[in-house]
Amino acid sequence: MRTLILYPETLLNLPVLGFSNCNGKRKVQYESSEPADFKVDEDGMVYAVRSFPLSSEHAKFLIYAQDKETQEKWQVAVKLSLKPALTEESVKEPPEVEEIVFPRQFSKHSGHLQRQKRDWVIPPINLPENSRGPFPQELVRIRSDRDKNLSLRYSVTGPGADQPPTGIFIINPISGQLSVTKPLDREQIARFHLRAHAVDINGNQVENPIDIVINVIDMNDNRPEFLHQVWNGTVPEGSKPGTYVMTVTAIDADDPNALNGMLRYRILSQAPSTPSPNMFTINNETGDIITVAAGLDREKVQQYTLIIQATDMEGNPTYGLSNTATAIITVTDVNDNPPEFTAMTFYGEVPENRVDVIVANLTVTDKDQPHTPAWNAVYRISGGDPTGRFAIQTDPNSNDGLVTVVKPIDFETNRMFVLTVAAENQVPLAKGIQHPPQSTATVSVTVIDVNENPYFAPNPKIIRQEEGLHAGTMLTTFTAQDPDRYMQQNIRYTKLSDPANWLKIDPVNGQITTIAVLDRESPNVKNNIYNATFLASDNGIPPMSGTGTLQIYLLDINDNAPQVLPQEAETCETPDPNSINITALDYDIDPNAGPFAFDLPLSPVTIKRNWTITRLNGDFAQLNLKIKFLEAGIYEVPIIITDSGNPPKSNISILRVKVCQCDSNGDCTDVDRIVGAGLGTGAIIAILLCIIILLILVLMFVVWMKCRDKERQAKQLLIDPEDDVRDNILKYDEEGGGEEDQDYDLSQLQQPDTVEPDAIKPVGIRRMDERPIHAEPQYPVRSAAPHPGDIGDFINEGLKAADNDPTAPPYDSLLVFDYEGSGSTAGSLSSLNSSSSGGEQDYDYLNDWGPRFKKLADMYGGGDD
Repeated sequence: MRTLILYPETLLNLPVLGFSNCNGKRKVQYESSEPADFKVDEDGMVYAVRSFPLSSEHAKFLIYAQDKETQEKWQVAVKLSLKPALTEESVKEPPEVEEIVFPRQFSKHSGHLQRQKRDWVIPPINLPENSRGPFPQELVRIRSDRDKNLSLRYSVTGPGADQPPTGIFIINPISGQLSVTKPLDREQIARFHLRAHAVDINGNQVENPIDIVINVIDMNDNRPEFLHQVWNGTVPEGSKPGTYVMTVTAIDADDPNALNGMLRYRILSQAPSTPSPNMFTINNETGDIITVAAGLDREKVQQYTLIIQATDMEGNPTYGLSNTATAIITVTDVNDNPPEFTAMTFYGEVPENRVDVIVANLTVTDKDQPHTPAWNAVYRISGGDPTGRFAIQTDPNSNDGLVTVVKPIDFETNRMFVLTVAAENQVPLAKGIQHPPQSTATVSVTVIDVNENPYFAPNPKIIRQEEGLHAGTMLTTFTAQDPDRYMQQNIRYTKLSDPANWLKIDPVNGQITTIAVLDRESPNVKNNIYNATFLASDNGIPPMSGTGTLQIYLLDINDNAPQVLPQEAETCETPDPNSINITALDYDIDPNAGPFAFDLPLSPVTIKRNWTITRLNGDFAQLNLKIKFLEAGIYEVPIIITDSGNPPKSNISILRVKVCQCDSNGDCTDVDRIVGAGLGTGAIIAILLCIIILLILVLMFVVWMKCRDKERQAKQLLIDPEDDVRDNILKYDEEGGGEEDQDYDLSQLQQPDTVEPDAIKPVGIRRMDERPIHAEPQYPVRSAAPHPGDIGDFINEGLKAADNDPTAPPYDSLLVFDYEGSGSTAGSLSSLNSSSSGGEQDYDYLNDWGPRFKKLADMYGGGDD
């Protein structure tokens, strides 16, 4: 019997005892005689199932053990007693520490007793987590019974000692005292497996290592945590009690096999609380939420919010830790409300003969969720439309029914329709709904009379007439009908299409008369049928019109004489071996065409003397030379062809025969000469066209050259190309002293704009020949192509501008001309003859300057020259 000593008033919620079997390979099942108070785990640890204070009386219970394989049974009695309260003397005394001795046993060997090592299963050490110390806290002492004779050293290895996390457990190498250095956390490591070693001072192993298992006893130091803080679920409206909604789940980091990790769920609140404050319940162990009351109606309450609480310690409100989460339950819609028409009768109108026109909008109301199959309406016509002239489509946005005309309606036949329509949802109503599944209404549709097109009947109209009718012959009457019986209207007729312009129609009565001879062989006749189109128009508002086609089937008469075919042929100079096969072309048809009769005329006499014709059948004949030799050339042979009409019609048709020299095979050898001699009309026309086109091209080129010369002469009136120095390099004859006389900067001549600006020059060092600083006047701009008569105006305007320009040279000093051409600073020399320098000034002193200035003296001094 083992005795467990507990402190007074201790709550037994921790493991209190441990059992182990001698052979660790056995599978033993444990049971307690008091399962309501104590239980035994598979590892032999005894736990208190519930929390209760221990009375002063001794508590006894039994532990049963059974081998699962051999069914062998054992039992042991466990006695619990209270340990007396500690006194001051007992507090001062250090607590006794359990001692673990390396196990040994003696065996007889060779007449001597020897120690033989044997394996024991040492019960695990149970250590509560989150201990407050003090640290290091002694756990157990490890000792070998050989320490009396030897100086031993103790050590421990394994996770928590010399392996990560290191330093949690330490051992005194001399005394073997095993201690823990800090609080443990079961949620991080629930069990430590250490090995204790004993060696001598030389490091030689003295004992076999023993296993030490340290179990970290769980404390309720973790609150339950929900996997989601907000849970979303759905439930159909009208669900019966007991309908599953959703499952919420929380986890607890504490031991799930102990009370600390056993969770219980409950609903703290429900919002809104209608129609009942307890519409839902939750399974306290699984977290399943189900309905417990009827009355879920989405049209009244669309969403419920539940506050769910999870508590450990099996939901103990005193000792358990709690946490909360929110469950949002959306009430989904079912088809519990059918569509209802907003009116019993709807009205609409439609013009006759119109299709795809919306006649009326049918409006319904449905309390179900919009844009769902339980809300979407489906309309159908249940009566009043036997011919299927109407259809109803659903507007996907408004859910209205659009009554549409799908077949034309004739006002003269139906002036009004009264339709019976029904509306229902896309899905059937839910079971148990007392409402009718559909709603009905009537639609009154009024047909509006409109002016319709007159129509010809029959259309097309076919008549048969012989060709060759003279102008003025009345063929038929082609009239149209007006479908508007209730409108008094007149119809007038006009001709719309008459390709050959053979017919006319009376605008009032529709009589059709010929104005030309009808010809079946006309290119406007296809397959013996001539088509003419006529228009009938009424005087309604608005006026309408219709077209009709008259088809005239023309009967053939013998009005076309046959012609020879082909019209050109070739043959050899001798009768053999060639012959010419011919036939006849007749634009008439049977019986006014073949068979044909072929013959040669009596004159000229050379025809029958040189040629002979033989009829092969009713359509073909053969032309041969009658004489032995005919000189090469082109001959025109007249042939009389007669058709089989009644009366028959004859015609003399010319066959153009080319007679040529032939080789042994009967092929012409001088075709080129004959063809060249007989140049056809088409070839001559083509040659003339080429010559005319060539002459036109030559004429256009001459005109273009004259226009170009005129443009060049107009440009010379404005400026002489020899005097235009813009963009030209000018060469001046210069005499000087050689290279030493060429010391000047040519860049100033090439880019005068880069000269140093006047604004940055110091005051007082300006040259006398430089341009004064004044605002430049605006000179007239010469147009790109001025009229010759404007040249004088342009020169006078430039002269006035130069007279009033204070910046224009000369400046009464020696000038340095840097640049010649466009933009030159030299400006114009017209000031030499400006009006401001008139004849008041005396230039006679120029005569004293020598012969070089004689010309100037004569110009300004009034000389004879």
